[in-house]
Amino acid sequence: MIKGIKKVFLTKELVLSKISSYDIFRFYMPNKNWEIDVVTLSPFRDEKHPSFVIGPKGEGGVLIFIDFADTSLKGDAFKFVEKLYNMKNMFEVYSKIDRDFDLGFTTGTTTKKYEKIIRKYNKPEIVKKDYSFIQVKTRKFTTEELAYWNNYYQDIDDLKANNIFSVAEVYLNKKRIVLGNNELRFGYLYDGKWKIYRPLSDRRWKWMPNNVPITAMDGLDDIKDCHTAFITKSKKDYMVMKKIFPTVCAVQNEGAGCFSDENIEYIKSNSEKQILSFDSDEVGVKNSTSITNKFGFEYCNVPKKYLKDGINDWADLAKVHGLKVIEEYLINKQILK
Repeated sequence: MIKGIKKVFLTKELVLSKISSYDIFRFYMPNKNWEIDVVTLSPFRDEKHPSFVIGPKGEGGVLIFIDFADTSLKGDAFKFVEKLYNMKNMFEVYSKIDRDFDLGFTTGTTTKKYEKIIRKYNKPEIVKKDYSFIQVKTRKFTTEELAYWNNYYQDIDDLKANNIFSVAEVYLNKKRIVLGNNELRFGYLYDGKWKIYRPLSDRRWKWMPNNVPITAMDGLDDIKDCHTAFITKSKKDYMVMKKIFPTVCAVQNEGAGCFSDENIEYIKSNSEKQILSFDSDEVGVKNSTSITNKFGFEYCNVPKKYLKDGINDWADLAKVHGLKVIEEYLINKQILK
């Protein structure tokens, strides 16, 4: 009697019975120098500024990835392989991992190549990361902090109106985060959730910690029953543009993940026309094009001629050239009348 190979139905659990999510990320990540919870260059595009991170989340410290330049790119190690290789379904993903690591599930035999692969490195201790509990002790704004915001045409009344606070101390899960004595740091408060903004810090720490939902928005009341909703990608851009254009709102970043069904429904039901306004650099334009095509928005970015001066958003344009330049540009584009 001829015996064939017993057919095995590949599953995530089966793959993880021999290797870990960390092993999968380590094997397929093009940049081999990445570290847990450290922002690195994205494998999904050529970029100069890191926008990609792999870190633990949820029960058991399950590793996930997220691309902050395009937050539709996120998920676990299997989703990472699917996106990286443009695969059609999870069966293709499981099969590839099975072959590449020589796990032996499909063939019925293995040389245990996977054991040799994972012995080449020491796995870090993956600790559960829970940003659900952030405590902030506020203080009076310093002279330097008020001067910083004044560069963007914002005074203390504007800061209070937009729930921006000066931060004395920050605690993440009851552990105090070290802040530099002279470091500029602000707390954005959204319905009991905090987003800490350190404008002069390294990119990886500029928005840490942060437990504000990615779908949170600024300016929803400002676009209620309006003709044109002008949608920016940050609170600071929103505050600057509001000085010129009254019906403006803002999402958390340039990722598609900010545009939940509820947000799209609210924006479209309250405005006749929607204009998206992200950064004018390559990533911003790409994201603008993707989102406008998906939702039928128009878009208006900062003129590209300012890129040579390092200016790609409305806040920096106002800081360097003043609000009048923005006003005249919007009038010329027939957005402002």
